[in-house]
Amino acid sequence: MAFEKQIEQIEKGKKPSQGLPLSAPSMRPPSVKDQRADHERKERETLSQLLEEERVYQRGVISIRDLIAPASFQVNPNFLKLGDTYVRTLFIVSYPRYVGVGWASPIINFNWMIDIAMYFYPVDAAVILKQLKKKVGEVEAQLSLDREKGKPRDPLRETALQDMEKLRDDLTQGIEHFFQFGFYCTMYATTKEELDRVSEDIESLFGSRLIHTKKGYFQTEQGFNSTLPLSNDELQITFNMSTSPIASSFPFTSSDLTSDNGILYGINRHNNSLILFDRFSLQNANGVVFATSGAGKSYAVKLEIIRSMMLGIDVIVIDPEMEYKTLSDAVGGTYVNVSLSSESKINPFDLPRATTTDQGVDDIIRSAVITTKGLLRIMIGTPQGEAGVVGFTPEEDAVLDRAIIEAYAKQDITVDSDLAKVKPPVMQDVQNVLEGMTGSAGLVERILKYTEGTFAGLFNSPTTVETKNQLVVFSVRDLEDELRPMAIYNIISYIWNVVRSERKKRMLIVDEAWWLMQHEDSAKFMFGIVKRGRKYYLGVTTITQDVNDFLTSPYGQAIVTNSSLQLLMKQSPASADLVQRTFHLTDAEKYLLLESGVGQGIFFAGNKHAAIQVVASYAEDQLVTTNPEQLLELEAERRAFEQELETRQAESAGVPNEEKKRQEILEKTRAEGEALEGQLES
Repeated sequence: MAFEKQIEQIEKGKKPSQGLPLSAPSMRPPSVKDQRADHERKERETLSQLLEEERVYQRGVISIRDLIAPASFQVNPNFLKLGDTYVRTLFIVSYPRYVGVGWASPIINFNWMIDIAMYFYPVDAAVILKQLKKKVGEVEAQLSLDREKGKPRDPLRETALQDMEKLRDDLTQGIEHFFQFGFYCTMYATTKEELDRVSEDIESLFGSRLIHTKKGYFQTEQGFNSTLPLSNDELQITFNMSTSPIASSFPFTSSDLTSDNGILYGINRHNNSLILFDRFSLQNANGVVFATSGAGKSYAVKLEIIRSMMLGIDVIVIDPEMEYKTLSDAVGGTYVNVSLSSESKINPFDLPRATTTDQGVDDIIRSAVITTKGLLRIMIGTPQGEAGVVGFTPEEDAVLDRAIIEAYAKQDITVDSDLAKVKPPVMQDVQNVLEGMTGSAGLVERILKYTEGTFAGLFNSPTTVETKNQLVVFSVRDLEDELRPMAIYNIISYIWNVVRSERKKRMLIVDEAWWLMQHEDSAKFMFGIVKRGRKYYLGVTTITQDVNDFLTSPYGQAIVTNSSLQLLMKQSPASADLVQRTFHLTDAEKYLLLESGVGQGIFFAGNKHAAIQVVASYAEDQLVTTNPEQLLELEAERRAFEQELETRQAESAGVPNEEKKRQEILEKTRAEGEALEGQLES
């Protein structure tokens, strides 16, 4: 329209062209005024042509309004339908006498897509004081009349009088100001039923604070427009409020995760407060950490390990890439390297020592048989038709079940045994039993690989590792990829036996937990530990960078559900949508994860969550860093320090340093050679 108006103005400004007579060449030349008029006419024609071309071009250009407009717009009495999305607006109609600071935080932090709009309309203090004066007079007169008639005192009216007098005094002194305040809340859902459920939840949240809301009946369009970022209040539903209660509705708040107990996890990026928390104070002490490679997940977990150890908590780590060795060496932990050539062995047939467990011996044996069969299913099971799915036939399962029970019985492990004094069988014992059973030939052939073949020794020896240390790290880096899932399964089974033998505060860290999600048995076993860990004072932390493999497993989803502590750090675009659906993140939170730097993310603790920045002291950073360049520098400094220490110790003990001794020999030999050459020349 602007272009058309410009064209019209230009056309109106045109003067009618004067035709020249045929004898124009013989006439006098045009004057300066005529030349100027002709020049202006040509400029107008050029501009008109350009504007016309621009107008034609604009017809084919899509505006922002066209891009953001929904495909359809359906107005109903109590909701809108924008394309496939259902929309409803609530507004507040009344407040209690007092509202606490941050009363709007539960709504603002509500885990759903919500648009909130607040409108503040200042009111002249003189107008309010005039009304208050009149109202105070009416109330005082009514109270006086009630006293004259001998009526009982009305506490509500007396309280109202006190509030009005205080407000009048505050307004007069300039302590308070008066406003009309409008609060609107628009929610979105994919179905009508979902919209009704969310509406009820939000109304309940308001109702729990004695705040009454209403739906925008026959004002759905006006309510939607009022919460758009246009500052256009079409509802005009306000409530009189002074400065103090309005200030308490400050919307830019985040969950407070600071407590008197626990450890420091990081800094709240919203308000720079400390995220100080005790994971054992939650419903369960389990946690999950999801992040891409290099986002800082191992760094954050190592910090948690150090700080938890200061509180006396035992920590057990399953380390797939030898990332925790430096930390273990620094704090005097036990580092167990599990490999085919290692002397560290774990017997999959171990049993918990029934000292503090409330399970009977028969239940313990039965549980051990089930757990061991799950491991053997991964080791010697045959494909069952689906990719990655292995198992036994019903006949093989029955034979293996009897063989394991008999192997325990041959070691005098029965319901009447003292588990603290028995010696569990090994894989060879189970093979020996199978060899004497009918229908077990196929099982024996497959088990030979672990008793006499390539993988012999890894699962066929008594347990040689010790876990009597505050930090124990199991490394599986030197194992082949084929063996990693079953080795991790075996290690976790051993740890579970230790946990059940003695109840105390422990943390189990399973790095690269997606290995366990590759097989149903290991995933199911891991979920069982996560679900039952609280009973034995155990908190399990699962770490993974392969979010898709973990969350697409039903047991992976269940592990997340049973983890009260969750740390989401930088995510890849391929997994961002899956993470958003799993953790019910808003679009803003999803983009925060996509754009997060190293050590940044979202920290969940129960129903609370906040944006986090992981921080460490200089000493902690030297212990937990995973930067390869920094690790090389630290290793060089360590070697230099050790060499210098050896030199000083040797000198103090009067023992000549070996390097110094070699240099002296070389110098002596060189001097003797030079002397010999001099003698030969002479």
